[in-house]
Parts: sequence; C-alpha cells; structure tokens
Amino acid sequence: MKVLDLDAVRAFVLVADLSSFTRAADALDTTQSAVSLKLKRLEAHLGKQLLERTPRVVRLSADGDAFLGAARDLLHAHERALGALSVERRRLVLGLSEHVAGPDLPQLLHRLNAHDPGLVIELHMGTSTALLAQFDERRLDAAIVRYGADEPPRDDTEPLFSEPLGWLATPEWLPRVGEPLPLALLSAPCNVREVALRALNDAGIGWQEVFVGGGVAAVGAAIAAGLAVSPLARRVAPRGLVDVGPRLGLPPLPQSRVTLHSRVREPRSMETLRLLANGLASQ
Repeated sequence: MKVLDLDAVRAFVLVADLSSFTRAADALDTTQSAVSLKLKRLEAHLGKQLLERTPRVVRLSADGDAFLGAARDLLHAHERALGALSVERRRLVLGLSEHVAGPDLPQLLHRLNAHDPGLVIELHMGTSTALLAQFDERRLDAAIVRYGADEPPRDDTEPLFSEPLGWLATPEWLPRVGEPLPLALLSAPCNVREVALRALNDAGIGWQEVFVGGGVAAVGAAIAAGLAVSPLARRVAPRGLVDVGPRLGLPPLPQSRVTLHSRVREPRSMETLRLLANGLASQ
C-alpha cells in the first residue's frame, strides 16, 4: 500500500490554491525548489502528473483536479486527529484593511479554515490607520494594511504587493455637465481618500462628496448604483466597474502598497497568515 507524504500533499494543495510555486513556498516558509521537489516526488509516488507547468502558469492536470478533493480530505483528517488530542485551540487576532479585502474574501477564509481548522481567526476590518493603531496597542497579532506611495515605511513593515488605484465607476457613467465631480469616499481618516483629493486639487478639478461610506462595501454599492466615481483598487470593488479616469481626464493615482505587520511566532499560525497574505496577492 502506498503511503503519502503529508508535507508533499500540503504543498500540492497550496500550489493548487495559489497557482504559484513561489507563493506556496512563501506560505510554507521554504524555497521554491523545495516545493518543486516535493511535488515531483509526490507525482512519482502516485505515477500521475498532477500539475501542468509553463514558464508563466501553473495549473492542475486532469489527474491533479481529480486528486485535489481527496488531498484536502486527507489533510482535514490529519488535522482532526491532531485536534482530538489538543486541549486548546490557537487564536489569531488579525486586522485587515477594507481597502485590501476583496469580494473573494469568503472563499479565502474557507481556504484558511480548510488549511488550519485548529485556528480560531478573530478578524477586525477597518481603515489602515485605525488598524495600525490597534496593532501598536497590541490589540492585534497581525495587520494587513494599505500604504500610499508617498508614505514612509515603518521599521516593522513587510511589503506584500503593490497595485494601482483607479477612478472606478460604472462603464457608461458621466458627471453632470457644469457640476463638480461627484465622489463616493470613505470617511476620514483614510489615506486613499487623502491621496485622491490631493490629486484632484493639484489638477484644479472641482469635486464634491455625494456619498460617504463607513466601509468599502458601502462605497462600492454607491458607485455600482451610479451615484458617483470613487478612488479604489479594482480588486476590492464590485465586479463590473471600470476605471473611467482616462476617459474623463482625471489625474492618475499612484501605486498603493499592501504590507504586513506581525508579531506572530507560532509556526502553524505563521503559515496560515502567510497563506492569507499570498491569497490576497493572487486575487
């Protein structure tokens, strides 16, 4: 009877989830070559090719797709067996900026729970400014936040990825002629808000708030309803919205950096936190 290497199976599931050897290696705190070797040995052990590799894309083969569900079940059974002997569940108190969490957050949380069912995740969402303050007060174990391009990095900052901001609205949206540009914004303090308003003021473009939201979901609903335009990363906005900035002659917005701040030291929790960070980057 063939006995499967659980570490190799876990590496396979991570590569499948993240579509990347590099991100899987980062989540496992190892090297890309080590993950590749684990996968090659697993494929040799099974006598099946599980992944199709090209220079730019990693995707499941037909056999890999068939194996993925069983691989998850195996890892779940292993976690349940360990959990039966565990007295305490681990806890991760995490802050996640609303300007980073996207519409795929439910699927990502499902993936985290499947990967580490023994971890209780206490998730706090809000503005980056507020979450960093909570992290500094040691009310959060980790925080994933968004920085503006002109903000100096902190000593405890770990860069995750960068992405552009855009002036998002419905595809056919137009402002009313002769009126200031209508904006849907998050309430202050918000770095994205400040960057956008500064760009409009520097370009001499008049603006007015027509909607102020207490969260990105509220702002997204307003622009999807056609009320206004909003400065957002496309990834966090409702699907179907487009960047109307070039069409309307609005000033370009700078790249925005997403960063991690963490004092997590427990290895399994660190691995799960890394999976979350890489999952956000791959959305």
